[in-house]
Amino acid sequence: MRTKGMTDEMLHRCVATALVAMALAFTGSAASAQFLLVPMDRTQQNHLKAYGLTYWALEQQEKAEWLLNYRGGSFLLPDRDDVRREAAFRGVTVEPMNAAAEARMRATVQASNMETVPLERAPTIAIYTPPNSTPWDDAVTMALEYADIPYETIWDDRVLEEDLEDYEWIHLHHEDFTGQYSKFFLTYSGAPWLQEEVARNQEVARAGGFADVPALKKHVAQTIREYVENGGFLFAMCSATETLELALAAEGVDIAAAYSDGTPPDPASSSKMRWDLAMAFTDAQVQVAPSVSSFSDIDAHQVNTPWRKDLGVYRLFEFSAKFDPVPAMLTQNHESVLPDFYGLTTAFREDRLKAGTIVLAQEGDWAKYIHGNLGEGTWTYFGGHDPEDAEHQIGDPQTDLALHPNSPGYRLILNNVLFPAAKKQKLKT
Repeated sequence: MRTKGMTDEMLHRCVATALVAMALAFTGSAASAQFLLVPMDRTQQNHLKAYGLTYWALEQQEKAEWLLNYRGGSFLLPDRDDVRREAAFRGVTVEPMNAAAEARMRATVQASNMETVPLERAPTIAIYTPPNSTPWDDAVTMALEYADIPYETIWDDRVLEEDLEDYEWIHLHHEDFTGQYSKFFLTYSGAPWLQEEVARNQEVARAGGFADVPALKKHVAQTIREYVENGGFLFAMCSATETLELALAAEGVDIAAAYSDGTPPDPASSSKMRWDLAMAFTDAQVQVAPSVSSFSDIDAHQVNTPWRKDLGVYRLFEFSAKFDPVPAMLTQNHESVLPDFYGLTTAFREDRLKAGTIVLAQEGDWAKYIHGNLGEGTWTYFGGHDPEDAEHQIGDPQTDLALHPNSPGYRLILNNVLFPAAKKQKLKT
């Protein structure tokens, strides 16, 4: 019964507490359990909230382990009443594990392509995102909110103040770091949201003393690169992956001149790019024509051009959990073949990848999901806009993740969120 002043969350937690009490009363093995296994195979009723439960446990300074390649990349949490209550409240499947069951599990892990990775702390998270409401959503933001994982938002002003060392993990919203506003002028030149975006960026550029928005974005991109070099974990999707790299390589090249002063871009821009300054890509041909809605030939699908390629499926590679624990963490899943989904940048041509780049998932001859190291930090790029909306359009309603609690595509995002928890990394200041 709801009492006066009781919120929905309070009611839900009361119900969860009652369910846990019943489980403790009727489950004979509960008293002897030492751990709670959070299975991440097909027995899990809510994969996405399982990440939130694990993050919450780390916030409570509980010990946690990530069981790589064991039942879909399961988690091991201490068997405590508060953990059980939280799992019940979130609708996450847990299995009590006594000492004998734990010993069997560890023997299996030791003898197989599996590994146990201690998770040490809840990483601090920031999303680089515009302060106004844009007519498109962001998959990472939705994943964090659905999983109930806390985050802060930052924008260019915070980047210019060099506050990035406050965060261990940063996600880049669907930004165009070349300063071309994703070439939305071709279709949305009169849209109020685009006019607001232009005005906002121009104001920040003026306040920062930059000649124009492309110069501002280039500086922001360089600061983000330094963040990675100094030990940060960077994750990006869609257009942020490709345009960040183009901005980094555009040392002394204005590839957005047509939008800054009306001067036609230099057709020789591609040959002047400094690819040694980029993190993931090399030798790409820049699309300088403002009438073509494409940034470069890094993207294999060219979604908004006449030569658009059809979607297929992408396949996750299986890595050795013992010898390649990082790519193994980033690819943990209960599915290995996933349907592809479009974005302004959908997949990456493999002949544009730098040597040493790790391909985590592949669609035919193209890379969908890639990872690499720079200095003391790492970057991970995931092509596409929304794993559960293959052809998302501007203005479409956002995905309701309550309808996709077992989404394998969104799991890849949340793998990245927990990745920093497995490694102590102090940012240089």
